[in-house]
Order: sequence, then C-alpha cells, then structure tokens
Amino acid sequence: MATTDADPLLLLRQSIASGGAIIPTTTADASSAPVEVPLAQATHLHFTHPARVAIPIDAPTRFVSNDSPVDLRSIYFAWLNREIAIPEYNASATKLNDELAGQAAVHKFAFVERLDLITWLEGASEESEYIKALSGDKEGGAAGGAATAAPKTVLVSASARAGRGTLDPRLAQIYSGERRMGDRNTALRGIKPTDFSHVRKLAAPFMSRKPAPSTTTTNLASNPALALNQKPVRRPDPIILLSPSASSLLRMSNVKSFLEGGRYAPPDHSSSATMLHISRIMKDIDPSRPMRFILVEGPEQFKPEYWNRVVAVFTTGQAWQFKNYRWSNPSDLFKHVMGVYLGWRGEQPPDAVKSFGHRVVQCSVEKWRDPGAPGAESSRWRDREVVEQIWKAIEANMRAKGWRKDAAPTSI
Repeated sequence: MATTDADPLLLLRQSIASGGAIIPTTTADASSAPVEVPLAQATHLHFTHPARVAIPIDAPTRFVSNDSPVDLRSIYFAWLNREIAIPEYNASATKLNDELAGQAAVHKFAFVERLDLITWLEGASEESEYIKALSGDKEGGAAGGAATAAPKTVLVSASARAGRGTLDPRLAQIYSGERRMGDRNTALRGIKPTDFSHVRKLAAPFMSRKPAPSTTTTNLASNPALALNQKPVRRPDPIILLSPSASSLLRMSNVKSFLEGGRYAPPDHSSSATMLHISRIMKDIDPSRPMRFILVEGPEQFKPEYWNRVVAVFTTGQAWQFKNYRWSNPSDLFKHVMGVYLGWRGEQPPDAVKSFGHRVVQCSVEKWRDPGAPGAESSRWRDREVVEQIWKAIEANMRAKGWRKDAAPTSI
C-alpha cells in the first residue's frame, strides 16, 4: 500500500518493531550506504526496514499537537530520549534547538502526549487520540487500477507474488488467464472518478452552525442510525498522583508491584522513572476491558483539564507536596480528590493525616523485614488485603465522580 509505505510515523514504528537501523543522514539516496550525522545536521532519516527509504527529517507526520502536525525530527528525538525524565528531555530539546540555530525547531511534547507516542511506537497500543488515521482513498484507487490492468500487468504482479526469482512462464500464462476480482471500493465506486464537490456547497449552510447539545441528544435518541454512525470517543486514562517524599512507602520503583502484584517491597531510591502505567479491571465501571491508570509523582507537566482525570493522591501528610497542585490547600484538595495514606502496621498516622479526616483512606502494611529472617515471608500475605482495600475505595470514588464505561467526568 502506497499510503502506509510512505507514512513516516508507520515506517518508524515498523522499523522499531523489527530492530532495523534508523540513521540520520544528509543524503536522499536510499540505495547507498548512509553516513550517520548528528540530528541537528541531518536532512533525511534513512530506514532499512521494511524497505530501504530516506524520508526528509522535517516531514510532517500524522501526530497532531495543538492542531498542528509534528515533524519527523521531533518524533524521532522523543523516541531516542524516551527513558529520561521530563526536565532532562526538555533541556535536551532546548540544546538541540540551539544547535539548529533557527533553521528548525524540535517540538516539546507534554507528558501525556509523550507517553501516548512512546506507547504507540512500542506497539503496546493500537490507537492514540493524537494520531490521525490513515486515509483509505489511495488504497481504494490502487485496487481499482489493479482490477482493470492489462494481462501484461497481471504477469508482473504474478511474478511479484512469487517473491522468489523469475516466475515459470507456464505458471505466468495460467495467472494471465485469471479473472481479476475487485474489492469493495471498485464495486461501490466503480472505475470512473465522480466529482461530488457540489455536495459541499449544498452542505455549507448546515455545517456553518453547530446544533445545541440538547438538539443533538434528541436527534440521536429519535434516529438510531445517526447514533451508529458516530465515531466512538476514547475514554481518557485516569491519573494517580504519588508522593515525591523520600519517606513515602510507595515510590515509582515499587508502586507497580504493590498495586498490581499485591506484595510490598521497599522502594529503590536510585530509580529515575517519572511516569508509568498499570492496568486493572474495575468491575463496577467497565467489566469487559481493563482500565489503564497513569502514575506520576508531580503535576508539573499537567494541562488544566488533566486534573479532571486525577482519581487518587497518595500522601505522607507533608504540606509541601501540594505546593504546585491545582488546590494547594489540603482541605480543598481532598474535597475534590480522594487521598490515600500508607503507613506501617502498629504505628499511628501523622497528625496532619488525621486532620484530613475521612477524605483520606488510611491503610497500613506489615513492617518490612529481611527476607532471610524467620517468618518474613509469612507476614506479607496481608499486603493483598490492603491493596484490595485501596482499589475498592478508588473504584467507589470514581463511580461517584462520574466515571463510566465509555466516558470520564468533565469536572470534579
């Protein structure tokens, strides 16, 4: 398919999946061995899989940010720096922009955009709210042209179908007698191009003004066919904020094993991860598919609308944690978002946590002991009970805030 073969974003994803070399170069010749140059000097990106091709490095892609397509250089730069934290990524992007000296500019992704892009490039997700779908028009036209091709063209396509050397002449003769079958595009559209530009003029008065929400709802209810044609809206991923305090029992290094595996282990303070995601089925919200949660330690890269997706805040009771929050006063914060405090069993929570009242769920786990000590393993069976208590509270709060199978709350 010409559409997908020439798409820079899809080429990058396929090359990453196959482990093929991706080389910044200054030549557009894909047949010769490219010489790798720094990203600031490169004019093309050379791919070796699924085909040897050189794409201009400033070519626009289907990834859209703030209603503008992002260029291939910015996409590839974000992939190269996928393991580093957001501040370091922004500093690297600024340095590259200085090297470009105004000839071009690297786009700095917001943290949710960056997470969606990397997840899609890795193949962990098949959809992204920031990536436009490929158009099928060219594909249909190519199919129509193939359906009306001459016998000579049939021989060529038959030879290409074998994929191994030269096709046997007798077999090629058999292929030439085949009846070429069309696809849905040739059956519905035919082979003659039809000009529908006059329809746009007729529809202009109706598209100039948008109907009121109540009118749209009434139309969908009265006409089920309209509802079937509506494009489904992707449900946003809920966000959980962790405490960045060194005294917190849950950090980015151990929260995944605790909330997914149901077993507590002490945090690794050398970890540099700034975000991760975990999946869990919330039976009372969507029993058919798991819900993905984004976990971060701070809201520095938040857009205002991201706060409507925050479903829980883990806290140690230290007020400085909320300095950059939308609601910096704990009393206001926990009126909108559920709080969670995790401490050691047998120890009293800090007075600050107690002052937050019932809006903060207080949980405790057994103190960590050396796995080699007697009875250390047997004391961890209660961890799963604590995890289920936390998830039950989060799910109940999400339902109360308006989370549904196919929708998220617009305000909290």
